[in-house]
Amino acid sequence: MIVTAPLLTFYGDDFTGSSAVMEVLSFAGIPTMLFLEAPDADVLARFPGLQAVGVAGVARSKDPAWMRAHLPTVFEGLKQLGAPLMHYKVCSTFDSAPDIGSIGVAAEIGKQVFDPDWIPLVVGAPAIGRYQVFGNLFAAAGDAVHRLDRHPVMSRHPVTPMDEADLGRHLSHQTELRTGCVDFRAMKTGQADAALKSALSKGAQIIAMDAMDDATLQEAGRMIAEGNTSFAIGSQGVEYALVAHWRASGQLAQEHATPRLSTVDQLFAVSGSCAPTTAAQIDHAQAKGFEILDFDAAQAVDPNALQAETDRVRQTSLQLLSEGRDVLVTSARGPNDPSLARMSEAINRAGISNAQANEYLGQALGNLVADIRLATGLPRAAIGGGDTSGHALTALQADALSAVAPLAPGAPLCRIHSARAPQIDGLEVTLKGGQMGAPDFFIHAKGTTT
Repeated sequence: MIVTAPLLTFYGDDFTGSSAVMEVLSFAGIPTMLFLEAPDADVLARFPGLQAVGVAGVARSKDPAWMRAHLPTVFEGLKQLGAPLMHYKVCSTFDSAPDIGSIGVAAEIGKQVFDPDWIPLVVGAPAIGRYQVFGNLFAAAGDAVHRLDRHPVMSRHPVTPMDEADLGRHLSHQTELRTGCVDFRAMKTGQADAALKSALSKGAQIIAMDAMDDATLQEAGRMIAEGNTSFAIGSQGVEYALVAHWRASGQLAQEHATPRLSTVDQLFAVSGSCAPTTAAQIDHAQAKGFEILDFDAAQAVDPNALQAETDRVRQTSLQLLSEGRDVLVTSARGPNDPSLARMSEAINRAGISNAQANEYLGQALGNLVADIRLATGLPRAAIGGGDTSGHALTALQADALSAVAPLAPGAPLCRIHSARAPQIDGLEVTLKGGQMGAPDFFIHAKGTTT
């Protein structure tokens, strides 16, 4: 039996971003499933009718050697599904550097595997406060919009601080593939195809396309759909663009009935994010009655100490949940939390890498979610932090995710599918990137409002 994804496939360089792609497609009426590894025909046969298939990855936290060793196999697996387009999903704030999460290396691998005539680059997504103008990226923070290199969070990101908003210039430090630009002036005056042809004639292979409003987004979608390309790079802006084009061209219904978020009595949440946005959400949850439990991340460097800390937090969580409380376990409350310095000192003393310590921490938080689910049967959990989400879903033995209902742009409510862990199968979970969501995110995750 041959099973194909007739519209597109995608690979997300982290788990939260992967679910954001599924969100855009699913709630536009395009049946989509997100897997933890490239599915074969037998796996897809369990989920008939899919029109988009994704793989949630961890490339954003990996070095180029890891990417060159692992991504070709995943890309080849997705290529075998027969979709006309594969999207390499990156963060909407373009998190990347030459030595970690290199988008340039991913572009080179995608070019080798899919052999596209050109590579569209669409990072702008106005629906989530991301705007691509003259090839430069702007991102919202609160009520303001900042050029990326002046963004209050991204300019001081602990792993990939952004000192350049021009996407082509940023990529020039990661790849020798040249980047061109089709800007909004060409897109709004019917000159986009000519601008593309001109950029390609000058040697560009990656083409940044402005996405600042509905018109440019729709035009970007048209260019991708009609532009003889099999590989694209970008945020969920790629899907917003394609959906806009498909609707405008009559290939997709203008409206689709969106599922409503149901209400649960209790929520268990874990967070490994140190983003200010998440810190504000934790503060808001605490003000609304959530019990906040601090998880000592410095213990992640020692297996025995980490197990003891996990046991302590588990016991306290179970007690609070038995009393009817909502519980949120966090390893940090913002970028200035003293716990981050303590963890850094512990990492240096132990002689392990930050990546390894974060993996241990993420696994521990994931194990907490699994233990709480097994002990209480709670139907819903929330996980904060991109890397944390990836490690946690691995610990939960998830095979795949499907979208349940919108929660916050970029952070939908999902359902875990697991053949390996029947008691985890069906658990509703939201994977929240550090900068995603309004202050009441954790309250809203219960299906309630404040």
